[in-house]
Amino acid sequence: MPFYTDDPGVTEPGILHLEVFDELDGLQSSRYPDLRQNTTNLRVNFSPLRHFELDVDAPYIVIDRAAGSETSRGVGDTNMGLKWNFRETPPDSLRPAYAVSLYIEFPTGKVSEGLGSGLTDYALNFIMQKPVSQSTRFNFNVGILFAGNTSTGAIGIQTRRGQVYTGGVCLLHDVSPRLTVGGELYGGVSDGAGPNRTQLQAMLGAQYEIRDGLMISLGVLGGKYGATPQIGGQLGVAVDLPTLLRRPP
Repeated sequence: MPFYTDDPGVTEPGILHLEVFDELDGLQSSRYPDLRQNTTNLRVNFSPLRHFELDVDAPYIVIDRAAGSETSRGVGDTNMGLKWNFRETPPDSLRPAYAVSLYIEFPTGKVSEGLGSGLTDYALNFIMQKPVSQSTRFNFNVGILFAGNTSTGAIGIQTRRGQVYTGGVCLLHDVSPRLTVGGELYGGVSDGAGPNRTQLQAMLGAQYEIRDGLMISLGVLGGKYGATPQIGGQLGVAVDLPTLLRRPP
């Protein structure tokens, strides 16, 4: 959090990683009568083996609409994923790190209220992290969604046929051992027919580690095209268990 571009890191074995964030977005005029969307997401990560991570996350979505149209609220589509970090960056090295992730999204959201896509999505994402110094690094993502779409409620590419190609680049800098700031460009395009086929957004964000096992994040984003929020903000909390339960040194 708060960035959409993933990094190659995975949760350590024996640690349960929890993330909760809330994102409020103002939608593009092409989404009318949808005006705003609030997304609260809960994510759970667990590592059964070193270098592997399992992921489950599901959003609670509220879509505010213009007068005369009813507001929708409820659980959206549920994601399950697997990430494999097959090369780490050695200590005091600038060598790239690599990972790959596979996600399947199940249609648990109500299509009639715009909370779900009604499709089962299959997506593969390739991840690289390239350090440029001991405190600065780039994350790169290139992905393909083989079937389904990338939408979360009223946000995302909503084509029903064809593939969706996604990509992102994120620059992160450690201001201190606990504070990291960064910027991101993230987007996608579909080769199939349908509305809102293109997505492009930028985000500025920061992460602050309050103590071992407890981090907060903040992000401000905006973009163009119908699949992207016009402007939005995100606030999140991440917790590592049982690290948080240990007494601080």
